[in-house]
Amino acid sequence: MVEKNTQLEVKNLKKYFKTGGGLLHAVDDVSFSIKKGTTLGVVGESGCGKSTLGRTILRLEPYTDGAVYYEGENIFEYNKKQIRELRKKMQIIFQDPYSSLNPRNTVYQLIADQLIVNKVYKSKAELEERVRELMNIAGLAPRLVNSYPHELDGGRRQRIGLARALSMNPGFIVCDEPVSALDVSIQAQILNLLMDLQEQMDLTYMFITHDLSVVRHISDEIAVLYVGQCIEKAPSKELFKNPQHPYTKMLLSAIPIPSISSRDRQREIIQGEVTNPINPKPGCRFASRCKYCTDKCHEAGLELKEIEKDHFVMCRLFD
Repeated sequence: MVEKNTQLEVKNLKKYFKTGGGLLHAVDDVSFSIKKGTTLGVVGESGCGKSTLGRTILRLEPYTDGAVYYEGENIFEYNKKQIRELRKKMQIIFQDPYSSLNPRNTVYQLIADQLIVNKVYKSKAELEERVRELMNIAGLAPRLVNSYPHELDGGRRQRIGLARALSMNPGFIVCDEPVSALDVSIQAQILNLLMDLQEQMDLTYMFITHDLSVVRHISDEIAVLYVGQCIEKAPSKELFKNPQHPYTKMLLSAIPIPSISSRDRQREIIQGEVTNPINPKPGCRFASRCKYCTDKCHEAGLELKEIEKDHFVMCRLFD
């Protein structure tokens, strides 16, 4: 039963890709929920399945197994007509603000595209007014309305992507590393804009990133992914204050601290190779790199367990 204030619930989601060597487990039995108006940060190494998770939830990728409930309804059971309507409610901001935009279209055409396809406005005047409104919301100057993507910097391009995502008044947005390709000062501007819009419009975000400093700034809860599995999930403050999984501890110890006194702090270095995601063996996928590994870690049946209120960990240390 989905709680009333839950915007999105993911249950045992799996996404496998067929390869010459077998099935690649990109997303493997991942479950979580996001409350309306909050942000779930999803972190992990490159290739751990973060972006695939987001795209599968939005049905941009076909799923292998599991269910995704949006406002209490299983969207994996939707037909084509229902999916078309769902696209208005669930949007995505892509990682690369240049490759995600058609270079032949102006800012006006890029933002107006969804509105035209969905026949939202009957008159051209209404359409133009809405486009200029979206540009204002995203922080784009009116003079840029006829500019092309190559004429703009990365920050302005990403603002176009944000305006496009907001054009249909969605309730849920997947932010797929929206600031990773931007300068630090521009990152801060985009993050603050996302947070302001969330408060104004009661938006729900799934914020995908590999930058722990960024995810700490914007997230209410954080899920840590490793080789397709969610190995730890907790409220943001709790995760940074009291990380439990060995992998999470190593990630947090790698965050640079701009202080002379931090030079002597000990960092936990991750040794060994990442587990092959193609036909992975049963047991913990971090076992080959973990200093606490025992024979029990290679046994099947490892699950995400609640060790404290709202703090979940997938580790044999807590059996």
